[in-house]
Formats: sequence, C-alpha cells, structure tokens
Amino acid sequence: MTRRLKRGAAPRTWTIPRKGTKWVQRVAAGAHPQAESMPMVQLLREVRGVAKTAREARAILREGLVSVDGSVVREVARGVGLMDTVSFAKPVDEHFRILKDQSGRLRLVKITAADAAYKIGRVRRKTTVSEGKTQVTLHDGRNLIAPEKVTWRVGDSLKIGVPGQKVLQHLPLKPGLLAYLAGGSHVGEIAKIERIEVVNSPQPNLVHFAEGFSSIKEYVFVIGESSPQITLPGGIGG
Repeated sequence: MTRRLKRGAAPRTWTIPRKGTKWVQRVAAGAHPQAESMPMVQLLREVRGVAKTAREARAILREGLVSVDGSVVREVARGVGLMDTVSFAKPVDEHFRILKDQSGRLRLVKITAADAAYKIGRVRRKTTVSEGKTQVTLHDGRNLIAPEKVTWRVGDSLKIGVPGQKVLQHLPLKPGLLAYLAGGSHVGEIAKIERIEVVNSPQPNLVHFAEGFSSIKEYVFVIGESSPQITLPGGIGG
C-alpha cells in the first residue's frame, strides 16, 4: 500500500484544506481506522500550524516534542483519533484532546495538563481469555482485563489514566447519564440518555435521548453523570 494519499481522497474527518499539495500522508495502520484518524504530519502542519513543511514536522517529532496519550510520538504517519490527548512541549507547553465538531471533523480542544493525564474509551468488544478472565477492547484498540465481579458491557465508557491505563471510573451506558455523539446527524452534540432500545433485527440498537432524538448505539460515548468528564468545545466540562 502506498504511503501517500491524494488530497481529494482524504477522509472528510480531516481538518485540512481541500486545495493545496496534490499528495498527503496516509495514516499508518494503528488503533484508529483511517477514516477516523489523522496523521501527525497533517496535525502539525495544517491543523496546529507549528510546521510549514513535512520536513519541519519530522524534525519536531524526532526531537520528542509531541506526545499522544502520554507517550512520545516520532512517526509522521502515526494516527491520532477521537478522545486522544496530544501534548506539545514547544513552542509552548500546551495540551489538547481530539474531538469531533458538529461537521464531523476532528478538532483540537485545548485542555489542562491534568486533563491530558486521562481519556475516555468506549468498550467496543468483550472476549473471554485464559483462566476465564474477561478482556475488553476499547474504541482506540486498547485491551484491558476486567477485575473479578466487575461488569463492563459493550457501549459502556471507561475513564482511564494515560499512559498507564489505570481505570479511574466506569461510566455505564444507562438512562440519566450524559453522552457525546461521535457520528450521525447529531455528531459533536451532548445529550442525556433517556432509554436504550434493543432492536430484534440485523439493524443496530438505538439510544434515545431526552432532547428528543435518537442515534445508533455505536455512536454514543458516555462522558459523565451530572457533568462531562472531559472539556468540550466552548470550555464545558473537565
């Protein structure tokens, strides 16, 4: 597979101009799908604006000035996606979280250093591994072993410390909690869960919200109880 991609074929989630250089960097295989992540070189050059060229972006990464989820990143093709935290050591000490705006594009939301020490992961899959233990896979590819007598269900969210992956809080998918919509016609919005509808067909289960709309379960990220556990565009939560 080629390492580059025509700009016009770049995913619509990327916050880059549609006109410019013919080629852009393709996201390397990793935690997030290509359509849901952006390579570091584009983030540094066209979103953050700390590099004017791909060469400058490589130099910044080689110096170890950028961290994702608390770990230093050095590859220009490394993808960053939804809920990832990105920290810059220079030119100033700044921290951001990757979220989607209401157009479905990946955006940098400024956060504090304390907020950059954790992220929220959505439970995407559950499997049974050796010794009968339960392993859950989060939306960003992380695998965690559930403690005994603890139930984490598909669709629940886990607030975890990074890079250590210690589970700080379990946010179940249930009525009354706040959710962030990561897709659909209400992408980027916050709503209160009213009920979960299990559909007895090949169609996806639905989550209905107090605001009067619904979305498929896969798009729903539980982010808090009475208030969001993450900072949202406009400074809400955190």
